[in-house]
Amino acid sequence: MTDHDTSHHTSADAATDPWADIRPYEDDEVEDVLKRLTRDNELLNALTRFRLPRLARFAPPLARLLASRAVKREVRGVRDVRAFQQRIAGYMARMIRTSTDAFEVSGLERLDANTAYLFIGNHRDISLDPAFVNYALYQAGRDTVRIAIGDNLLKKPYVTDLMRLNKSFIVPRSARGKRAMLAAYQNLSAYIRHSITADNHSIWMAQREGRAKTGIDLTDPAIVKMLTMARRKEDKAAGTGDAITELRMVPVSISYELDPCDVQKAREQYDLDTRGGYDKSEFEDIQSIVAGITGNKGRVQLHFGTPLGAEAGSAEEVAAEIDRQVIGGYRLFPTHYLALEAQGDAPELVAHGSISRQDRERFNQRLSEVPEALRPYWLAQYANPVKHKAGRVAS
Repeated sequence: MTDHDTSHHTSADAATDPWADIRPYEDDEVEDVLKRLTRDNELLNALTRFRLPRLARFAPPLARLLASRAVKREVRGVRDVRAFQQRIAGYMARMIRTSTDAFEVSGLERLDANTAYLFIGNHRDISLDPAFVNYALYQAGRDTVRIAIGDNLLKKPYVTDLMRLNKSFIVPRSARGKRAMLAAYQNLSAYIRHSITADNHSIWMAQREGRAKTGIDLTDPAIVKMLTMARRKEDKAAGTGDAITELRMVPVSISYELDPCDVQKAREQYDLDTRGGYDKSEFEDIQSIVAGITGNKGRVQLHFGTPLGAEAGSAEEVAAEIDRQVIGGYRLFPTHYLALEAQGDAPELVAHGSISRQDRERFNQRLSEVPEALRPYWLAQYANPVKHKAGRVAS
């Protein structure tokens, strides 16, 4: 049971608000959504399982009451989206302090602070990739982005609420049938275009559906085609280059020295290879989000590229330019070179000069904890970016 009432989800009807079902919440909706969350039993049960496991087992109503009070305390005084995000910024600062060795940003200074961009980036961590982009913008005194998030991650109403409070908008992946899918993508394309060109509000989205679990970052041209739909519907003569230029698309690269989800990703690749499929458990995405936030990431590098011009003639050419900038801006760490060395592959690409004894010891310790059968997949995740940068990976 949950106190969720979807009739409160929007403050306007579809006629005046065509994106009511997919857009982030607006300031005038925040208080109602937060009230709803403090009474949402599914959220309260999830929190108590995590924070008060014994009490949750023996006295669930009491555990829920305590969790509800804690949530109310946490959001006291939050009346708008900005205030909600400022609470998150405090947690981000703590997460960076406790689970990374460094967070470095490059390229942002070349982008105009008052212009909206469509940031399109490689995707390694479900929640942290856009969170690091947001934190970099926040630290630079710029407005945060609206975040594209697949509806496959939104199985629970409270997760949808939390994401939409944090300026996420919903990408439809579960629409059934070709016609429904096309309509959903046209609506999404129109929303993204409106956000950039009318609202002057930046957006972050991944270069492809799902995380890159092999360490190979590649853009899906279908995403580029979706992004051009709205302009082309309005102006049949518009080319791909025209549609992309008005979106001010900027490739973004994020590199993690260590990936807290590397073993889980290796297991998925192993299952796909050996059994031809992978069965995701019910709470796996949530567990991956928690592991990503709490796990040790070593150093993290975020690089902003340069806006794409009008010269691209096709979606494939746009995708190739995004790839070129993402791979060019990707930072290689000792972990990447050590994995390549352990594979015994392409020894000439291993930059020994950047590897310290401490790096080697830490790497070997981490590798020793990976189950034997998963090691080739685990190593590939770290080694592939070195090969990809050198043009050695079959895409």
